[in-house]
Amino acid sequence: MAAQSYFDSIASVLSGIARRHGMEPKLLEHKLLKNWPEIAGEQIAAHTRPDQIKFKKLYLIAESSVWIQHLTFLKPELIEKINAAAGKSLITDVVLRVGTMERAEPVQEAGESDEVIAPAPSPESLTEAHAHTVAVTDPELRAKLTDVIAQALNRQRTPSKR
Repeated sequence: MAAQSYFDSIASVLSGIARRHGMEPKLLEHKLLKNWPEIAGEQIAAHTRPDQIKFKKLYLIAESSVWIQHLTFLKPELIEKINAAAGKSLITDVVLRVGTMERAEPVQEAGESDEVIAPAPSPESLTEAHAHTVAVTDPELRAKLTDVIAQALNRQRTPSKR
């Protein structure tokens, strides 16, 4: 008899929550900020930065009017690349503005890097966790979710020594 699973597919849960709460544009904003050089290309990323998404429009900051002129011709290609990265059509237009290229580095809060080292999960927990996260396309997110699920499954299967 197969063991009962206590988890739904992570991808379906996360995409449902994002869609219901209107978070898809904010998630895309975060992905654009994090992966802008890979999405737009190194040359464009060196002279631009995504600012925000409002009403299916990406507001993009360029370092000069020359880059705005250049990007005007590349809008359709850029929209296609962004929507491909999102996995669906979330952007219909790109609004270009001149601005500074300073990128704020995230400030690490005290104790944020302090990680608790947990015992390695069992092979069975890892296998089941991987089965639940196979639909997640971001490899980094998939690996972290697999680890979290495997740790939870391991705790369920291993009696506590308290």
